[in-house]
Amino acid sequence: MAAAPARKDNLVLIGMPGAGKSTVGVLLAKATGRDFLDTDVLIQAREGRSLQQLLDTLGRDAFIRLESRHLTALDARHTVIATGGSAVYGAGAMQRLAAGGRVVYLRLALEILERRIRNMGTRGIVKQPDQTLAEIFRQRSPLYQQWAEITIDGDGMTADQVVDAVLAALDEPQN
Repeated sequence: MAAAPARKDNLVLIGMPGAGKSTVGVLLAKATGRDFLDTDVLIQAREGRSLQQLLDTLGRDAFIRLESRHLTALDARHTVIATGGSAVYGAGAMQRLAAGGRVVYLRLALEILERRIRNMGTRGIVKQPDQTLAEIFRQRSPLYQQWAEITIDGDGMTADQVVDAVLAALDEPQN
């Protein structure tokens, strides 16, 4: 296993699919002068297939193990890391991410997520067959809360407002 990063200077965004982790992550990286990494994009690039193709081929449990391996192997520094919504299923991966950065949970109400996510079957969401977004929300919410150092309630907020809320919670000046 790779050694944990020496400094805790990453910002690790967790939350449900549709919570805005990638959108907020890019803006947060710009605001703080950090690099940006979307772990879903990283996994797709390294595996040569879309998340949905990986899920269809591997199945839920094998995909979670694959995602965990990729996250545990990350060696990012001074980076905003937007994780996949299922990252919290891998305790070892989350320990590694938390060791190298502050974990920020972008929380949105289920009703907002349901309006945003229209493509449950093709988006690459880790779920059991026929599992609803509401069921995933109930299953994952305690895990997000468990790993979060900071929680931002984004209901009714724009991406820029969420970034401002994260920066205020971090007490970190913008560049």
